[in-house]
Parts: sequence; structure tokens; C-alpha cells
Amino acid sequence: MQVSPNALAWLMLMVWPLVALALFQRTSADRALIWTILGGYLVLPPLAAINLPVVPDLTKDSIPALAAAAIVFFYLKGRFSLLPQSWIGRGLMALFVLGPFATVLTNADPVPKVDGDLQGMRIYDSVASVANQFIALLPFFLARKYLATPEAMRHLLVALVLAGLVYSLPMLVEIRLSPQMNVWVYGYFQHDFFQTIRFGGYRPVVFLPHGLWVALFTLMTVTAAAVLLRDVPVGERPRYFAALLYLSAVLILCKSLGALIFAVALVPLAYLLRPRAQVLTAAVLAVMVVAYPILRGAHLVPLDDILRFAEGISAERAHSLAFRIGNEEALLDKAAERIWFGWGGYGRNLLYDPLTGAGRSIADGAWIITMGIYGWSGYIAQFGLLALPLFLMGREAIAGRDIRPLSPYAGAVALLLAFNMLDMLPNATLIPLTWLMAGALIGHAEALAEERRAHHWLQRKAVVRRRPSRTVI
Repeated sequence: MQVSPNALAWLMLMVWPLVALALFQRTSADRALIWTILGGYLVLPPLAAINLPVVPDLTKDSIPALAAAAIVFFYLKGRFSLLPQSWIGRGLMALFVLGPFATVLTNADPVPKVDGDLQGMRIYDSVASVANQFIALLPFFLARKYLATPEAMRHLLVALVLAGLVYSLPMLVEIRLSPQMNVWVYGYFQHDFFQTIRFGGYRPVVFLPHGLWVALFTLMTVTAAAVLLRDVPVGERPRYFAALLYLSAVLILCKSLGALIFAVALVPLAYLLRPRAQVLTAAVLAVMVVAYPILRGAHLVPLDDILRFAEGISAERAHSLAFRIGNEEALLDKAAERIWFGWGGYGRNLLYDPLTGAGRSIADGAWIITMGIYGWSGYIAQFGLLALPLFLMGREAIAGRDIRPLSPYAGAVALLLAFNMLDMLPNATLIPLTWLMAGALIGHAEALAEERRAHHWLQRKAVVRRRPSRTVI
């Protein structure tokens, strides 16, 4: 698809660092970081990129992260660690950032194709990929420093609700008139218009890559509203309950079956479960996601049952799901040919017609995209880094249960991250907010671990002091 952004699109990309600076000047660092990343994700033009020599393309995902990091480092004179305390975390991070070097070295050969071979990977590609991987982690690094407290995570949930209420206005316009907001504002449409038509109407896209991304964001706002409803004083509950009902209605109007199924499970978990149970549930879901390729390869995922369930809801959706599953099976077979470091970029991981050279595969899920491009090393690094905060939080939920209660906000963010990971199986919804939540949780888990170790040290010290002294006669 040809993307032709107008002048406003380029202006918004270039001016966003100034918006970020104003946020850091006018509010606390945690709120400024949240709104810099969240606001950029929601309002900056999708797909448009500022192409500069040597450095990676600057997009709506990278510009807010780079701006926030630069402001923290140069304006606030702050320092943030690039390495988690866990040695597993450090190994996963090194693999995530440096793994593309191995992918390039094992993919220097061109891929034969009837209408023109796909080029081999070059050293330049590894430099660009490493830079992109590092930039993608910037929200993770920053959130680990500034969003690791329960108060900061509450600010994140409040920001989601406020953003959802504001964003619902252009969403409702698009639901009624068809997705045109990006065309009206930035001069182009960012996806296939046919995919916005659902159930006799339209699903909104606004300034995000696809309607599924909008549905995931709306699901997050509904969940955040449910958590805050449980937490606020009685006098404020009618207002939050109204927000919950309104955002739930907007989610239904998004016409995304996957998001609605997730909502049926996620919202009750967020509202009814205690924080410790929420964290442990999120950790179990993370295990399932990380193990998904193995389960698929061993035919332990009940695909036939899932298809029958989809047929009971919509024959059209069942057909789409069946096509996607078959497509993933073929891409898995292709990925198995270079299982450790993948096929690299330039579409080398996809399938092509042997007679015409036309593409005959579509990579939808983040898991199959990562497996195809970076192989098992890339998959373990990416999904391991996202799952690690949930595992560490689960450890603290068990080991520290007699020391202090867990924050309800940490439990809610853990559930949001876990369901975002689940959504990455059918969709490529790895977004800056995903890394932001992961960074907040790993920072919080590390703080809880330090508190637990200090508590145990004081206990041992108290026991030593209470021991009766021995007298030698």
C-alpha cells in the first residue's frame, strides 16, 4: 500500500519531542512518561517514517521513546539501568538486542524466486536491527525506573481510562461514518478498507495500524476502569461505573470477536480476584504463551475445538480463522528450515508461488512473525523478556505472601500484560505499551524482592540477638 502522508503528519512526528518536553516540565516524571508513550501511540500517524541515513526509521513507536529517554538523560539528568537484576533477564536482553547479528550471518544467501530473488542479509541490516531492538526496549528501561511503584501504576490505569474516554469520540465517528479519521487528518488510509467492514457496519481504526489494535486498547481501558471502580471511594463509584459501562459499549462496537472473548475473562479477573491471585493467573498465562510454539508443534492446541466454537458464532469468522491456522502451519514449516536464527527480513520468511512468484502467505501473529524472522532465539528473547516480569511477580506473590500484600494496581497491570501476550498469538500487537507494562512490573518485582531479602535478614539478625549468651566457667 502506498503511504502518502501530508505535511501535518510529518509535522506531528517532528514536534512530538517538544510535546514530551512540555509534559516532563509540567508534571511528574511517571505521568510524563506515560502520556509521552501513550499519547504518541494514539495520535501520531501510523506507518509514516522519517528516513535518515545510518539511523533506523523514526516512527510513531520510536520517536516518543527516544524523546523520553533523551529528556530523562539530558534534561532531568537522570540515570536508568539498562540491565535487570536477574541474570536470566540480562541474558534474554542480550539475546534480544544482539541476536540479529546471528540472523544476518546465517542469511547472507539470496532466496530464489521466479520473479526476482530475495536479497541476502547484509552487515548493515544487523546494525539497523540491533538499533531497532534497542529502541524498542527504551519504554521498558524507563518504566523500570519511573513506573515501578503502585502509585505510578495507578497513574497508568487512570491514563488508560482518560485516554479511552477521549479516543472513543473519533472511534464513534468512524463507527458511524466509516474509518476516515486518518484520511481527514493525515491524508492517507493505513490499511485495507475491506477489513474494517464487520457485521454490517464498521470497526474503528483512528490513528492505529488496524481495528484490532483499537479493540485491544479499548479492552485495556475497560479493564482499567473496572480496577479503579473497585478501588475508589464510595462517593466516586457512580462516575467510574458510568465510565466502565460506556467503554464496554464502545468495545462491543469495535466488533472484534477476540477482544470481546478476552473481555469476558479479563474484566471479572481484574475486578473480583485479589492481587496475589491476579499475579499468579498472569504468570500461568505467560507460561502458556511462551510454550505455544511447542504446543502447536506437538498438536496439543485444540484447533478443531476452537474452529467449531468460532463456527457457532460466525461462519465468516470461522473461515477467516481456518485460513489463518492453515497459513501459520505452512509458515511454521518454513521457519523450521532455519529454526535457530530465522530467515531475516525482506520477506524471506514468507511463502511464494513457485510459478508466479506472488506471495501466498500472510504472517499475522507476533509469534509466527518472530519465529520466521529471528527463529527460536528471537522468540525466546522477545517473549521471554515479556514473560519474565510476570514470573518474577509470581515468585514474589508466593515467597512474600507473609510479608506484605500486593498492590491491586500491580495485579491489574500483570493481567493486562498477560492478555496482551495472549493477543500476540493471533495478532502482531506488540506495542510500546506492552514494553511499558513489562518494565513497570519487573521494576516492581525487583523492589519487592529487595524488601523480602531485607525482611529475612532482619529476622535472622533478631534471632541471633535473642540467643542466650554462653558463660565459660
